[in-house]
Amino acid sequence: MKINNMTSRNGNKVANQFIVHTPEATFFQSYNSIIVKTTFEDGQRVVYLDEYFWNYSRTTSKYRSLFLGENTQETKDNIKSGKYKLTNLN
Repeated sequence: MKINNMTSRNGNKVANQFIVHTPEATFFQSYNSIIVKTTFEDGQRVVYLDEYFWNYSRTTSKYRSLFLGENTQETKDNIKSGKYKLTNLN
């Protein structure tokens, strides 16, 4: 397992925002909560979002968006379309 602080757009380490790499998945953690889990299944990226915390605060949303490379509306659209799965990650 490898854990790194996220970095801001200007390259500074961000406190309490982490990317966690394991052999099975990559996670975005905000404070003590797992927000996103990404895996590869059959060669396709699969994204799981915590059903409660995925859009918990402005800070969580900001760094979740940075982690996923999209804005909140795009994340909502991906949830609605079924591309992203809501689940309990905590």
